[in-house]
Order: sequence, then structure tokens, then C-alpha cells
Amino acid sequence: MGRDSFSEHLTHPRGRGEVPAGAAVGTAGGPPCGDLVRLAVRAAAGRVDAVTFEAEGCGAAIAAASACVALVEGRSLLDAARVGAADVERELGGLSAGKRHAASLAADALHRSLTNLFQDGTEPLLERSGRRTLVAMSGGVDSAVAALLSRDAGGDVVAVTLELWSDPGTDGTQSCCSPQAVASARALAHSIGLPHLTLDLRDRFRRSVVEEFLQEHERGRTPNPCVRCNGSVRFTEMLALASRLGAAKLVTGHYARIVDDGVGPLLACAADPLKDQAYMLAALDADVLARVGFPLGGLTKPEVRRIARSAGLAVAERKESQDLCFMAGTSRTAFMTRHSRGPDELGEIVDANGRVLGRHRGHRQYTIGQRRGLGVAASRPLYVLDKQPARNRLVVGNWDDLAVSSVCLGPARLHRAGERVDRVRLRYRSEPVGCRVVGHAPAGEHASLELELAEPVHGVARGQVACLLEDDRVLGHATIAS
Repeated sequence: MGRDSFSEHLTHPRGRGEVPAGAAVGTAGGPPCGDLVRLAVRAAAGRVDAVTFEAEGCGAAIAAASACVALVEGRSLLDAARVGAADVERELGGLSAGKRHAASLAADALHRSLTNLFQDGTEPLLERSGRRTLVAMSGGVDSAVAALLSRDAGGDVVAVTLELWSDPGTDGTQSCCSPQAVASARALAHSIGLPHLTLDLRDRFRRSVVEEFLQEHERGRTPNPCVRCNGSVRFTEMLALASRLGAAKLVTGHYARIVDDGVGPLLACAADPLKDQAYMLAALDADVLARVGFPLGGLTKPEVRRIARSAGLAVAERKESQDLCFMAGTSRTAFMTRHSRGPDELGEIVDANGRVLGRHRGHRQYTIGQRRGLGVAASRPLYVLDKQPARNRLVVGNWDDLAVSSVCLGPARLHRAGERVDRVRLRYRSEPVGCRVVGHAPAGEHASLELELAEPVHGVARGQVACLLEDDRVLGHATIAS
């Protein structure tokens, strides 16, 4: 039977032909394997209205593309998003080990066409459903459990993975947003019966996040790209997709909570302080918070892993990446050498009086408070106090010289009046410190704010994010100016 099915798709391929008018196109393959598959999908009334393919290379690629057409033609868009390489192989009656890559190519082409279909335009493709939930899945245990909890609560769950970065100089297997992560997350979503979509945001991510990251380092600042990405790229694009899908809600695997103080929704810290990610989400505004959910906010990491084990998820024990997603498997120095406008220039290391103590390897490689790697002999440990990019100098001094009792912020965004702010987190994973906002600061945008700290803080870095808190609730965020 298997041989007959494969032969039928090979000798009488289904849907081979030109791209239908109004269709979205996805391709997969090419060098080095030599096989290339193109699938084109057109939608109407929430279903696959027309689908065609073209393929080059071995006969298995042609048969797999034809099988893909047979699997999705006339079906709902969400059913099409459930089709994976294993389904293509079953449609063909099985494939030998040497031909299985053809099923993967056909499935990849299908999902790239669906990616383009859902990303192009703004009109809803599916009717709105109060039960439908879009869940962000990275391929890790946290997002997988968030999807499971949403599904088990009776939701009509659709999974989405963001493709943000593709770089041969990094290790895509360690990243949450690489092509490898997309494939892993798709297989995971399909294994628990969920349709899976991809958002290809590589161009926007490079422009809005990575370029800004590089420019800030050129200015001698220490940016936090994750806060910027969450605030201006990830959630904006996922909520736009949710609208196209007719989904009422977006769910992610972040460790955070949402509370209502009587005025509206506010972000709040997670129950597990070791995993709390409220700092990374601080730039989300009320309109976003009204449409999102964080089902892990009340759980600890061990509890999440236990849920994953009980569900038989292969990622239950998967280790977490500690790198920025676009630096996975590489160092900051190597990354900036490849992507910055020019090579690092050697410069002077001086003390607070301007006395030259040594030479540095390029100011972009250092951050405020750094001790290791200075290469300067001294009777006491030295720390980076300041970076002067215009003069390509590092200013170093003692630990006590790093202490500050006030911080200038700007720009800043307050969700509530500044008089309510009583704590601030000045770095991710740092302990909050008591503070007060100087002067009258109503809710809204501010070009600058000043914070008085309840106790001295060491190593405050320009460009980092200040997460402004009232107890465990996020009342605003700002960029540290000085």
C-alpha cells in the first residue's frame, strides 16, 4: 500500500501548477541538498481555498509536496497548521531513511506559506472566538506547560513561535527564536495536538533590537534588549496575529502575574522570586496586559517540571539558556566584532584623576561595575566606574566609588503617579531597593525623572532599565540616564 501511495503522488502529483491569485507562498530546501519545494496557499472563509506546489530535485520531494496538498486542500486553516512531516510521511505510506528529508521540506514549505498568509494584511482570517487562545511556544518546558494548562482549561489553543534571529555564528539549538527552535517548537506543539504557526520577525528584530543594542554600546551604555523586544516587538506582533486568528487572548510562559488595583491591570512579580520575569516585561502597557495571560505566575519551576513530566513531555528536563537569544553559543565580544561597524580600538584605562593605568581592548567589551578582565595591577581591586566613548577611555576606581544614592532616569513611563513608587529594580536579578521619585510625577510619559535611593547602590549602569515598583507591582519603567 505504501509503495502504491508514493507512486500515485509521484506519477500523478496533486496540485502541481502555478501560484493561485492572492495566495501566500512558502519555499524550503535548495543548496546543499539540491531539493526545493514551493507551496502556495490561498484562504477563504477560514479554510484552504486553493493550494498548489512546485518541486525540483528527487522524486521524493515531488511526492511529498503532492501529499502535502492532499492533506490540506479544503481543510480549515488551523487543521492545515497541524500538519507536520510525520503526517506527510504517513500520507505517502512511509518513507525510507534517505527520503524522509523530503517530508520535512514539504512541511516546512507549507508552514512558511502559512506564516506569510497570517503575517500579510490586517483583516481577520478566522471568526472571533472567546475560547480561542494564542500561546507563545519557544520549544522549552515553560511555554509547553503554559500551552498544556491553556488546553486543559478548555481553550481552543493555537501555538506560535517567533523566528527572530538566524546567524551562522551562533548556536541555534540554544536559542528560543532560531530556525532550529521553530522546528522544535512545531514538533512539540503537534505532539500535544496543537496547530502551530510561525511569525518571521527577523528584519524587524534586527532593526529595532539588535541595531539599537549595538548603537547603545557604541555610546558607552549598557542596554537591555529583552525589555525593548518585549515592549516593542514580541507582544505587539503576537497580539496582531491573535486578532487575525480571532483569538481572545495571548498566553506566554513568562513567570509574572497580572493584578488590578482598581484603576486597571498592572504587571506584578511572580510567586517564585528565583524565576520572576516582571523586570523583562516592564515595558508592557495596560492595553497589552488586558489581552495577555501568564499561567505560570503562581507556580515554581519545580512545579512546572512536574506538570511536564506527568504529561510525558520530552522537554521536561530541558536546560534553560542563559544567553541573549541572538548571542546563543557565542560571546558578547565575538558577536560585537562580527556585527559592529568597525573593530574594537585599544584605549586608555585611567583613574578618576586621569592618570593612565593601562590599556583596554575596546570600551564596548566592558560595563559599569566590571572587575574581571581589566588587566591592571593594583593594590586593591579596581572596577569600571565610567565609560567615555568619545575619548575611548575607561575610568576605574575602588568599590566605594561605584556607590550612588540617586539616579537620573529618562525617558520614563509611569502607569500610576510617581508618589506611589516605593522600590526600584536597577538590573535584572538585582534585589529591589527602596526609593522615592523626586517631585510631582503624574502617570504618563516623562523626559526625565530623578530617584532618591534609600541606600547606596553599586554599579548602576547607563542604558539599563529601571523597573519602578509599588511593593510587587510594576508602576512603570525607565532608562537609566546617569
